[in-house]
Amino acid sequence: MKDWTGILRLEAEERDSKTVARNVYFQGAFKVMRPIYHDDSGQPCYYLLNPGGGYLDGDRYHLGISLLENARLTLTTQSATKIYKTPNTPAYQETEISLKKGSYLEYIPDPLIGYEHARYDQKTVIRMEKGASLLYCDSVTPGWSPEGTLFSYDTLRLRTEIYMDGELAVYDHIKLQPAGQPVDGLGFLEGYTHLGSMLFIGEEADARLLDELYSAVHPEPDGVRIGMSLLNVPGLAVRILAHSTQAVERIQAECHHLVSRRLFGRNPSFLRKY
Repeated sequence: MKDWTGILRLEAEERDSKTVARNVYFQGAFKVMRPIYHDDSGQPCYYLLNPGGGYLDGDRYHLGISLLENARLTLTTQSATKIYKTPNTPAYQETEISLKKGSYLEYIPDPLIGYEHARYDQKTVIRMEKGASLLYCDSVTPGWSPEGTLFSYDTLRLRTEIYMDGELAVYDHIKLQPAGQPVDGLGFLEGYTHLGSMLFIGEEADARLLDELYSAVHPEPDGVRIGMSLLNVPGLAVRILAHSTQAVERIQAECHHLVSRRLFGRNPSFLRKY
C-alpha cells in the first residue's frame, strides 16, 4: 500500500485549567500551526495546513486527534479542501478521533470543493467516552470546470462513524456521484448546490436545545432549507441545503454560537480567514 501523503497526530491534555498539546507529530503534506488562544477560556484553536494547496491523484492523508480527560480544543483548516482531477486513483482522507470523559472537540473545517473529474473518499471514525462532547461540521460545494458547469466532479464520498463507549451511535454516509445520479434532484440536493452538516453530541443536547436552535435559524432565510433532528444518543443533527458557501457557514455559525453559550456561557471566536 502506498505511503501516506500527509500524516498529522495531535494529542492534547488539560494542564492547570488550560488545554495544551501533549504530543504533536506531522509529516509530508500535512502540518498544523501553533495554537491560538482567542480568549482566557484555556481552549486553544489549531489550524490544519496543506502545503500542497490541494488533493491530487492518489493522495492519501491520515489525521489522528486525541483529547484526554477534560481537554477542550477547536480544530479548523487554513483554507478549503480542494480536490483536483484524479484520473487514476481517488484522493483519500482518514480521520480518527478519540475523546475521553469530560473532553470537548469542535471540528469546523472550511468547505470541501470537488473540481472537474475529482474523486474523493473521506472516512471519519470518532470514539467517545460517555461525558465527552463533540461539535462536528462538514460542507460540500460544487467546484468549478472550464465550461462553467456545476457538479463536474465524479464522486465525493463522506463516511462518518461515531462510537459511544464502544457502541456505534451515529453512522452518516453522503455519496454524491453526478455522472450516475441526479444530485440536484429529489432525495439529493433538490435544486440546491451546497450541502452542510453539523453534529453535536453531548449531555446538553436535548429537545430544549433543539427548539432553541430551531428558533435561532427560523424563519429560514430565502434560498436555504434546514432540517434538524435528535439522535438516539444525547445529540442532534443539522442538515443544510443552500446556494452559497456563506449561507451554509452562517447557519453553522449560529448553531455553534448557541451550543457554545449553552456549554460555556460565551460566544466562540470567528474562525474563518477572510
